[in-house]
Amino acid sequence: MFTKLLPFSLFLIFLLITLCRSDEDWWKHAVFYQVYPRSFKDSNNDGNGDLSGVIEKLSHLKDAGVNGVWLSPIMKSPQVDAGYDISDYYAIDDLYGNMDDLKKLIEKAHEMGLKIILDFVPNHTSNEHQWFKESENKSDEYKDYYVWKDAKDDGSPPNNWISVFRGSAWKWSDKRKQFYLHHFAEQQPDLNYRNPKVREDMKKVLLYYLDLGADGFRVDAFPFVFEDEQFRDEPRTFKSSAGENDYGYLNHIYTNNLPETYDLLSEWRHLLDEYSKNHEGGARILMTEACADLEQVIRYYGNEDGSKLGAHFSFNFLFISDIHKNISTAHDIVRIIYSWQNALPSIFTSNWVLGNHDNRRIPTRLGVENIDSFNMLVQLLPGIAVTYNGEEFGQEDGEVTYEQGNDPSSRNRSIFESTSRDFERTPIHWDDTTNGGFNDGAKPWLPVSSKYKEVNLASQLDESKLSHYQIYKKLTQKRKEDPARIGSTDAWAISDDVVVLKRSIESKHIVLVFKLGWHGKMEEESVYIPSIKAKEATVALTSVNSAYKIGSIINPQQFKLQPHESLILDISS
Repeated sequence: MFTKLLPFSLFLIFLLITLCRSDEDWWKHAVFYQVYPRSFKDSNNDGNGDLSGVIEKLSHLKDAGVNGVWLSPIMKSPQVDAGYDISDYYAIDDLYGNMDDLKKLIEKAHEMGLKIILDFVPNHTSNEHQWFKESENKSDEYKDYYVWKDAKDDGSPPNNWISVFRGSAWKWSDKRKQFYLHHFAEQQPDLNYRNPKVREDMKKVLLYYLDLGADGFRVDAFPFVFEDEQFRDEPRTFKSSAGENDYGYLNHIYTNNLPETYDLLSEWRHLLDEYSKNHEGGARILMTEACADLEQVIRYYGNEDGSKLGAHFSFNFLFISDIHKNISTAHDIVRIIYSWQNALPSIFTSNWVLGNHDNRRIPTRLGVENIDSFNMLVQLLPGIAVTYNGEEFGQEDGEVTYEQGNDPSSRNRSIFESTSRDFERTPIHWDDTTNGGFNDGAKPWLPVSSKYKEVNLASQLDESKLSHYQIYKKLTQKRKEDPARIGSTDAWAISDDVVVLKRSIESKHIVLVFKLGWHGKMEEESVYIPSIKAKEATVALTSVNSAYKIGSIINPQQFKLQPHESLILDISS
């Protein structure tokens, strides 16, 4: 009898192991969707998006095929820098609701199979945080919670370090009679991570939100958390034409990506891994923002042999930083794909990002006509796809004047148009009603774009019509198929203007081919798929402007593409 039951018992064990592993690995092929809460949905008509508005729109995210929802900062803040200046890590800002709203959001999301990722801002707090007030007053417990330094003999700042927001990174405190460090706005003093008490307090914050049900954290501005202990002047780069007050004027070898930074991240990874091991709900993950060179970004993943782990993934911003409309070519896109893939150790998971709250939206930056092509590219590349809210239906940047702007990094008329992040943060266009359906008519915190009548989600919900949103939905399903999920990856630039991406398992292939239409290349182009011998391919999906029909059969060795046209082909060979 025992021998008859044994195979079934082994099957059950295998099934349980498989299910557990799947739960732990949920993030490895996930679609992460960034919600910018203040601009997402205003449920109480006060002009600001809120957590109840996010709850209201969870069904949209589920419908779109999203797996993880990442919220930009929602903790209590004076909002000097859009919530990245936190005054209380254990409270939700009144703009967004309260802690009960967050609990409800997490509960509703989990019921729908969605994960919730919170923005965690560890480098600095608001100068209104109680820790800073105590530190400025030199109270025993908090005296060394921030980075304080004496002035030079002539009264000037301790060194030449420059803030990301321009000017000296040091601010004088009349109370304490010392300078404090701020890598961003002067209202954002940097915490001192060489103080073990600071590290312990920040671990407590992480554990608090894990206990609330958060599925992980996106860690903001992490390269800045440690500074040179000797506080040496940083050298010139000679790359910036903006002058000696510009952040790019210096090479930040003493304030970015110090070895201690990676050690701290490893501590936090261990904390989350242990928590995940001891609690149901799958892996809790860390996503790091590191605007650094490729080698440094990869280091945030951990050691190549896995002996020391860092973030589950560190954002790959190469499609943002290295691709420029009418400047870049198909060869540049392919170079980025291979440079990232070749640099990333095989034990780690790739990720691909097109936009976020700090960069112009895809249609604005890369062309309205190319939104489908780039969404296809990111969704079909191996690993994780990241979507910024509105990208799924092709929302462009909004129109914001200097007077209407809120971004502290651009409070200077001469640099507003080139540096302001307000344009990509304008409210989401849900429909063509008042304020694009963002609210019921109250003045939004940033103006709604005048384009909401033409470009909005509601106009693209008809499943019988091919639209940017319907294409996006089909993509999040297509990426679940095995060639896109675990297949090998090949990419080619078969001309300056045409990119081919092929995902393969044995004789089964999913192929993306698209024509940029840049550099004035507006003529039809003959196209072929390299390394494919088959004479037939099925059109699985097209861009909205394509003349090809889904389901039609074409010859992958010879077909035509129009400018801005993209096709996804299913091929067996």
